[in-house]
Parts: sequence; C-alpha cells; structure tokens
Amino acid sequence: MAEVNETVTAGLAAYYGFVAAQLHKWVDPLSNEQFWRKPYPYGNTVGHLVLHLTGNLNYYIGARVAETGYVRDRDREFTDQQPPPKEEALRAFDRAIAMVVSTMRKQKTEDWGKAYTAEREPEAADRFQIFVRCAGHAYHHVGQIVYLSRELART
Repeated sequence: MAEVNETVTAGLAAYYGFVAAQLHKWVDPLSNEQFWRKPYPYGNTVGHLVLHLTGNLNYYIGARVAETGYVRDRDREFTDQQPPPKEEALRAFDRAIAMVVSTMRKQKTEDWGKAYTAEREPEAADRFQIFVRCAGHAYHHVGQIVYLSRELART
C-alpha cells in the first residue's frame, strides 16, 4: 500500500505544481494595475481570484486537514477594497500551494480515507476527495484567469 500512497501523493503534488505554474504563466506578466482591474463591469479581477484560491486552499486543506488555525473570510476574497500588492498576493498563493503539498506528503495511507467535513463543502467525505476537489477548483479558476489575462492584454 505504501507504493499507492507514494503514487497518489506524487501525482497530486505534480498537479498542484502544474496549476501554480499555469497561474504564474498568465499572471506574472500583468502589472499591478491590470491584476486588480476588471476587464468587464461584471465578474472578478484576476487579483480577487488569486485571493479566493489562496483562501480556499488555506481553509479546506490548511485549517481542516493541516490544522493551521486559518480563519477564512470568503466574502472579502472577492470584495477587498484595499487588496495587497500583486507580488504579496502571489507570495501568499505560493505559500498556500507549498502548504498543500507539504500536508499531502505527511498523509499516511490510512489518512486519505479519514472522514472530512467543512463549511460549504458537502461533497468531500474524506481527505482524498478534498485534495482532488481543491485541485479541480483551482484549475477551474485558472481557466478564468487565462481568459481575463488575455482580455486585459488587449486593453
């Protein structure tokens, strides 16, 4: 079973690394002004999506699996009127990714199936499911970031 655990951990860690690399590919070229500008009168800024992904990972994996004590303010992730500079937001995102990977690597074979509960997350019944769901959620928003970044580059 240890081999399966190592395979799962390596695969998920690689996927989280891929998601982070894709996010940086599209976000790094943006100026701070572009990072926080909505290209449309509706929707989110790239910056607020990065704050959201950071909060999501810090809560669902950090607080609920790694027991970091993180307290989430989800609404503020989308509405912060005094957001941090782009570089600070990206460092926080990178720390969240590193925490997720570190937490994954600490899981023993029997840990993946441990019961899991969290606010606003009725689908993930165990730890394995929350790591997979958070990875999918992150890549979903990276797709939105790609779209927004392309639009910001045009304007």
